[in-house]
Amino acid sequence: MEDPNFDKVVIAICELNTKGAMGFVINKPYTRSFNELVEFGNCKAFILYEGGPVENESLYFIHRRPDIIDHSVLIADGNYLGGNFKQAVAHINSAVHPEADIKLFIGYCGWDPGQLDAEIAEGSWMVTNAMLTLVLEKNANTIWNDLYAGQ
Repeated sequence: MEDPNFDKVVIAICELNTKGAMGFVINKPYTRSFNELVEFGNCKAFILYEGGPVENESLYFIHRRPDIIDHSVLIADGNYLGGNFKQAVAHINSAVHPEADIKLFIGYCGWDPGQLDAEIAEGSWMVTNAMLTLVLEKNANTIWNDLYAGQ
């Protein structure tokens, strides 16, 4: 792929169906932190990630706390997509290590039906069947090398 926005990125695919695919870049920190966004200036400093080029004025999140964040959708491996954002923010502000439970994204990556499969077939993407738990457990600075070194 010739797009520099996707150079050495790791994308977690969260949805894949007849309507297309949706996921997040999990290893590209955003230039500002959560509390630097005007509407969240009273929140704890928390890292944001550039989730992708689609709807990049909206926030999304993956978490592993369905016990305190309502209306989440199970993705895989005990990880959930979205839910009650106010509850997620409350957890970020009150937890000692909220980064172990939640990852925030600005924007997402999206593909039309068949588009992702076509890009994979043409060699634009390297695919791995890594556990989704890596989204919250691996260091964003090293995850690409951890997954793809030697490929």
